[in-house]
Amino acid sequence: MDSYVDQTGEERRHTSDDTRVRLLAAMGLDASTDVKARRILRALRRARRSEWIAPVRVVRQQSRNLTRVQVRVPASDQNDVPWSLVLRTEDGIETRWSGSTQGGRSRRLALAMPAVPPLGYHDLYVSFDVAGAGEHIIGRQRLIVVPSRCTPPEARLKGQRGFGITTNLYTIRSEANWGAGDIGDVKSIADWLGRRGGSFVGMNPLHALRNADYDVSPYSPISRLFRNPLYLRVEDIPEFALDARAREQAASPEVRAELAELRSAAMLDYARIMSLRTPVLESLHRTFVQHEAVQATERGHAYVAYVAQENPQLTQFATFMAISEREGPDARHWPAELRDASGEPVATLARALAERVDYHRWLQFELDRQLGSAETHAAHAGLSLGIYQDLAVGSAPSGSDVWSHPELFLLGATVGAPPDMYSDDGQNWGLPAINPHVLRATGYDYWTRLLRAGFRHTGALRIDHALGLFRMFWIPLGESAKQGAYVRSFNKELLGILALESARHGAVVVGEDLGTVPPEVPRVLARWGVLGSKVMVFERDFHTGRFRTAAEYPRMNLATVNTHDLPPLVGWAEARDITLRADVGDLGDPDVTALMRAARQSDLGALISSLIEAELLPHDAHDTLTPDALIAAVHSFVRRTPSALVGLSLDDLAYEAMPVNIPGVWQDKYPSWSRRMRDRVEDLFAMERTSSSLGREG
Repeated sequence: MDSYVDQTGEERRHTSDDTRVRLLAAMGLDASTDVKARRILRALRRARRSEWIAPVRVVRQQSRNLTRVQVRVPASDQNDVPWSLVLRTEDGIETRWSGSTQGGRSRRLALAMPAVPPLGYHDLYVSFDVAGAGEHIIGRQRLIVVPSRCTPPEARLKGQRGFGITTNLYTIRSEANWGAGDIGDVKSIADWLGRRGGSFVGMNPLHALRNADYDVSPYSPISRLFRNPLYLRVEDIPEFALDARAREQAASPEVRAELAELRSAAMLDYARIMSLRTPVLESLHRTFVQHEAVQATERGHAYVAYVAQENPQLTQFATFMAISEREGPDARHWPAELRDASGEPVATLARALAERVDYHRWLQFELDRQLGSAETHAAHAGLSLGIYQDLAVGSAPSGSDVWSHPELFLLGATVGAPPDMYSDDGQNWGLPAINPHVLRATGYDYWTRLLRAGFRHTGALRIDHALGLFRMFWIPLGESAKQGAYVRSFNKELLGILALESARHGAVVVGEDLGTVPPEVPRVLARWGVLGSKVMVFERDFHTGRFRTAAEYPRMNLATVNTHDLPPLVGWAEARDITLRADVGDLGDPDVTALMRAARQSDLGALISSLIEAELLPHDAHDTLTPDALIAAVHSFVRRTPSALVGLSLDDLAYEAMPVNIPGVWQDKYPSWSRRMRDRVEDLFAMERTSSSLGREG
């Protein structure tokens, strides 16, 4: 895009020619001179004209245009050129239609399919019989037929509104986990919440991470297709009951002593936790292999079916993990022959590392089983939505997804957010951009798999940075976000596939539509049945400073008090995030810090006033406010909004003050994603104030 309107809605920012040239170069297009730019445009137009049929088409099943197939008829001297259309549905059923059209010059023509294809991913072939040479397949189209909307919240909530708890799962402290929250803790939360009428347990992305050094952000995973073994409950793995050696390891004095340290630590030590767990997991995998070799079991059949369903991507990921154990965590630094995921050297090495490859496949299989068990458990506990998962916006440049799909990810451009009122420099997330044209040319296979992984065992899926479905902010490699520009996405097609997968999984979709969002984006999301995001501390009229009333929140919406990029409510009220930013040097000017503190105090005062007006706090609350009263009042406020979903942060229920993340501050200054909760979840749920802090519906 040559320009965009910033978050104020008033200033238009223009894209420089240098940025345009560099971003095109990242896509493999040399537009460094006017001559080269014109040459590229001519080549793109020729490629477009040479298509007999568009390579991919995403269309609503109710669209009148679905049965009208646009093709290009080849030039011919014949009076009549016979044509045929063959539709092969995803179930393998073929239907053929034929006819003829007038010959002559090559031209565009709309052919008709008499029948409406079913929802799904189909292949449509067009062929012509030219000059009596016999029928030849000329073109193939990936035809994706989609519903008009995502699954509505009423379908899962039986017409009611729903509230739930959102968690940073890794931060949870419990008597059973190994120093990081795990899937077993999800079941505990579901049990407690179900007894109080809740609808869902939400959590951070569970995507695969390295679990070492600074590579621990759930929003910068090595793969979004697969999950993090950190979240396995070791004792719930079926082989644990069969493996005496693993049980002895887990019960040894050395392991118990280290477990006690990890469980009591204030910060999460990813590498140490995985180091302690890995020998036990490896033993359990050996027991699994030996057990299945002796007899055919239901679990063995389930493993074979899971591998078949997830391959080839599963084996590619497992191969990446096995090679990274030998060559280091960053695929960009591997020997040149191993950087080609589809090359013979990688295949040869994978055969040599077959046991490790199978180990990593098995971890994913067990993660999938445990998450499915947690979803079933949540349903039995009475949670109508069950588990609410999160899909991160991108993948780390050094990880498995990028290694496996080099044609899709661009190493010359990263994504982020433009400068706004919260950051003069904008944000560079360091995640490689995805080429939307390659994504489309490959039939959206990667996008489809992302969604299927996200929707699996979930009742609701949050799409992080939903604006990326419309446009993504690209930044030339090595530059600040000030030099970035927006690149358009094929939003109708991405949203259509999202609706199809939502419908097939019966899951609700939430779009995180915060930041520099054009006014039409929320409207389009709503038309597709995607819930928007409303964060209470952001819901202010910036001209009057007034917080919006509960009645002003839209129905098609998830209402929360804060996000993972903000401190918990107690910390927000105390300006803990501002203090931390000043302490780590992110705010070097004391005057700026003082202004930010004053602004936060003003925000808090306005919030208290709005709660007094809503009769959720007494009139003297400005002088007598306590954390108990503030949290209960705020939660009562969001629960009385018309919003279909309300998410209450577990950190707020626990009166946590420290943030899990300070955006824009590198982890050598502040250990983002590592802060643990102070109280064990069992103790937290035993406190009367925790139930009181849930607030009440209006």
